[in-house]
Amino acid sequence: MPGSVDPAFAAVRDAFETNFAEDGEVGASCCAIVDGRVVVDLWGGTFSRDTLCNAYSVGKPIVALSVLQLVASGAMSLDAPARRWWPELVADGTVRQVLCHQAGVPAIREPLTNDDLWSWDRMCAAIARTEPWWTPGERHAYHTNTYGFLAGELARRVTGDLPGTWLRRLGFDLHWGVRDADLARCAEVEWATYAVGTGATGPAANAPISDEQRMIGLGYSNPTGFSSIGVVNTREWRQAQVPSTNLHATGRGIAGWYAALLDGSLLDAGVLREATTSQSDGWCPVLERDVSFGLGFQPTRPDRPFGPNPGAYGHFGTGGALGFADPVAGVAFGYVMSHVKPRWQSTRNKRLMDAVYASL
Repeated sequence: MPGSVDPAFAAVRDAFETNFAEDGEVGASCCAIVDGRVVVDLWGGTFSRDTLCNAYSVGKPIVALSVLQLVASGAMSLDAPARRWWPELVADGTVRQVLCHQAGVPAIREPLTNDDLWSWDRMCAAIARTEPWWTPGERHAYHTNTYGFLAGELARRVTGDLPGTWLRRLGFDLHWGVRDADLARCAEVEWATYAVGTGATGPAANAPISDEQRMIGLGYSNPTGFSSIGVVNTREWRQAQVPSTNLHATGRGIAGWYAALLDGSLLDAGVLREATTSQSDGWCPVLERDVSFGLGFQPTRPDRPFGPNPGAYGHFGTGGALGFADPVAGVAFGYVMSHVKPRWQSTRNKRLMDAVYASL
């Protein structure tokens, strides 16, 4: 495989090659940085060194950072109402509740089209008008696709910058709203053949559905392209800003971003510690499992670990894309792939993670 690997991390190259030879990998890149030093930087299959790939929910903690930086600077407060900065927002939760999936708006009630999806202002206006599905703060449910608009618009109300503009200034190969010059670098995403559900077991055809089931369904399908199904390889999707879902990235860009969190150059240590500590635990009806939500980040859990050490944090993306940091081991890791398998954790990313830790 092309790229570079420190000899001590040869097992990661072996794992990467196994993903292609035995586990259906089509195109992928991965990068590991340990104590600030790049020890793995690999790409293969249909990917070149600089191929960008849709990394799905790997982008959630990245858009959360745009708010967390404002918290660190004193321009925003976690426990102040989000409406202080976004007055039109009907859901009257706090900034903290927005960032830990308690805001009550994981779905938009009014019907929308993909033309709306390509418009940041129309999407944010529709979310702002949405009556919350529960009283903010009373519970959580994964804001699969609305999360990026909620966090991104909160930050924009202070800075004036759309998420993609802010992200470009950070200097990593990470993008919302891919520029014309970078479109040729984008990988064609291939979905494995499986039933794409709403995240919940659906009722029988024509049976009445509960408000909860309606919320879950709309969260994935209103507008129809919300989760990228049918639009992921289009120019419109790549150049839109849907920060929960359409981060375009290299493995190197993701690992570099997490390395910058570890070295303190992106965020105050105290705010990062709070953001990567669980703020809300328990059953999530959207993800259909027990979860721990930090402020944009997923803290490591025994059932969804980022390596073996406590205190690790990151986020999985649909199909297995992954970014995480481990302060104990000094590891920052990024992985993107074009062949999307069911759900988030996969045999491919687990094989790579295991090889990194076996090499330390």
